[in-house]
Amino acid sequence: MLKESSHLWAWLCFLFASSAQAIEIKIQAQDGLPLEDAVVELVSASPQTERLTTLSVAQKDLTFVPFVTAVQKGSAIEFPNQDKTRHHVYSFSPAKVFELKLYAGKPEAPVRFEKSGIVALGCNIHDYMQAYVYVGDSPFLAVTNSQGVANLLDIPDGQYQVKLWHPWQQSDPAIGQVSIPLSGEVVFKIDVLRQQKPTKPKKGFGNSY
Repeated sequence: MLKESSHLWAWLCFLFASSAQAIEIKIQAQDGLPLEDAVVELVSASPQTERLTTLSVAQKDLTFVPFVTAVQKGSAIEFPNQDKTRHHVYSFSPAKVFELKLYAGKPEAPVRFEKSGIVALGCNIHDYMQAYVYVGDSPFLAVTNSQGVANLLDIPDGQYQVKLWHPWQQSDPAIGQVSIPLSGEVVFKIDVLRQQKPTKPKKGFGNSY
């Protein structure tokens, strides 16, 4: 009986593993070049499961790292300060209003994001510092790397609506559809006005950084 139960458990594990896919979705700008820092969210018609997590957005070399973060609503983010100078992190975005007053090191508690939407981050001490948090309804979220690839893990088979977002987009991207398992390469485009990501100002321009 024990042997039969072991076989049954192994079969169920195989069935579950075979029905969840690791997929890649490529995002390009209108010029056909890879687009970094684009958010891809897959939304299923079935009820959304929760994969709540705690991520980190650091202040490093007087910038926010990473520039774009994507989390499911209900997840939390830590804001460690890895610089020698203190920072004052805040957001006035409707999806999440919060303030971490002037501090060094890591705040005692992470910030929880309970509402879906776009959260723009700033520093009250260094005005040029900017970053974004995309808070989605779905647990299936990813941000594209420098090659414009979003890697999404453990995606169950089925039909999904694809939501796209980028901080430099000039209009709301069209919402696409994908079927899992994928039958080929999936590429979407976002019309963006390319900009330079925030970086620490050079010394000698009237600042004390």
